[in-house]
Amino acid sequence: MVEPFEVLTLEQLRARRSIKWTQHDPDVLPLWIAEMDALLAPSVAEALVADLITGDTGYPPLDTAYAEAFADVAAARWGWTFDPAGTTVCADTLTGIIRSLDLLTQPGETVLVPAPVYMPLLFLPAEMGRNVQQVPMTPDGRLDLDALATAMADPAVTALLLCSPHNPLGTVHTADELRAVAALAAEHGVGVVVDEIHALLVPAGGAEFTPYLAVNDTGLVVTSASKVYNMAGIKAAVIIAGTASGELVARLPESVKYGASTFGIRAHVAAWRGGDAWLEAVNANIVSNAAYLADLLSDRLPEIGYRPPASTYLAWLDCRALGLGDDPAAVFLERGRVALNGGLPFGIGGEGFVRLNLAASRSTLAEAVERMARALDR
Repeated sequence: MVEPFEVLTLEQLRARRSIKWTQHDPDVLPLWIAEMDALLAPSVAEALVADLITGDTGYPPLDTAYAEAFADVAAARWGWTFDPAGTTVCADTLTGIIRSLDLLTQPGETVLVPAPVYMPLLFLPAEMGRNVQQVPMTPDGRLDLDALATAMADPAVTALLLCSPHNPLGTVHTADELRAVAALAAEHGVGVVVDEIHALLVPAGGAEFTPYLAVNDTGLVVTSASKVYNMAGIKAAVIIAGTASGELVARLPESVKYGASTFGIRAHVAAWRGGDAWLEAVNANIVSNAAYLADLLSDRLPEIGYRPPASTYLAWLDCRALGLGDDPAAVFLERGRVALNGGLPFGIGGEGFVRLNLAASRSTLAEAVERMARALDR
């Protein structure tokens, strides 16, 4: 299969109307938001076109078809089985996280979030009236279990919100780490909500992804095919309860299901049922691009610290040695006309970092690094 990120030209991509391509001026090269420069998986495109041709755009059945499709994926890839009856569809992953935290916490209580982390995981609990306490990841990008234990000892803490695999660090939490987290949560009576939207973006031959509910029967997981199959605008997600937490999903109001659209459900099911070959090619392209970026940085910006991610298609770059202050992304945008995510919104540990999207052609990555170097007058 042709490498997915090498199919579309920059001109074709600039014709897109998504926020990635319209947020900035036309001369800016966008490598910020988590959106791939790729075509849809054929199974997804075929399913959507078929529905459009036949006009099959009515209300979707709010059954367990979505969860059943993902259950087959989970069993085949990770040997994890769960009961689709202990799930519910919802609009998207962030909605699922909000609804899950609603079940586990009350306004004024504290939600722990290991950071730096995907920005909404910090501001969503705050918008709900919860206090957010960031727990720094270790310098090598792992969960700090000692810090989590100390934080959970506070009776005001009632939930832990975990990103697994971790965005933006690309860390894949080990089974032992997840067991330790679960043990701490049980000891302190802390509920656990896990965002596993990047679970399938873990290339074969590297780190091994472990579903949280495969090692612990208590907690709530929220996931979706949207990030893996580049369908952020075709919304649908699923909330999955551990076998000991089934009553939590049963307490969700019926209206939670209404946010998942007909296209969303069918596209995601088509991805899980028929997107394996496309996903294998995407993960291989990510691995090659991650190595290519390492070469580019070594040649043009060797001061930048970079560890190729074990998951996701997001590179977390340490720019502190460049002397650009806490927000180097602002400098790269202004002087180099390349858009990256600044590290500050990711929370503690984001100062002096940027996040770069690897799901692009090698020519785009090369141009981005060249622009970054030129921003430093090199």
